[in-house]
Amino acid sequence: MGGGIEPYVKRYVEETHAALSDPYLAESVARIVPVLLKAREEGRTIYFFGNGGSASTASHFVCDIGKATIQGDRRRFKCVALVDSVESLTAWANDTDYSRVFSEQLATLAVRGDVAFGISGSGNSPNVLRAMEIAHQKGLATIGLTGMGGGKLRGLSEIPVVVPSNSMQHIEDVHLLICHLLTAYLRDEVPAPPSAG
Repeated sequence: MGGGIEPYVKRYVEETHAALSDPYLAESVARIVPVLLKAREEGRTIYFFGNGGSASTASHFVCDIGKATIQGDRRRFKCVALVDSVESLTAWANDTDYSRVFSEQLATLAVRGDVAFGISGSGNSPNVLRAMEIAHQKGLATIGLTGMGGGKLRGLSEIPVVVPSNSMQHIEDVHLLICHLLTAYLRDEVPAPPSAG
């Protein structure tokens, strides 16, 4: 990988740009937005989860969508990052199996009509897949952010968003951009409901 820093940076940026230059991005956002809006209007909870960098993205998105989209007296988004409950994560991982750290939380907290938002760069994280299976059993809407062809998460998501890349760095870059894009759209572009009168 010789050539110095500047060519490496240029190549990295070009590869990331290539992962963004595909119609799937706008198409995915167009499918996700109505699901999130419906959840908000019905007072449903959106559950985010993932491992490693995807855990960080899940937690980041909950912060962003929960705070940055507030507009006046309009109903707020109810969001939970299952990755943030250290006690539950470690208890389930220690006492049973790490593949159950998200599914068991969903089994306890989620109700029909809620939304499961799973994030896995490979699409094959066992705990994300297990959570999506529970989500289907409980009647949740399912959204999956993935890459590398989609893995098994693709088939378990009603709305799969598959970044066209096999690089975990580029996949995670795009996942975070999608979360920021959704937050910005919900903040800037969605008209407030008409006032009663």
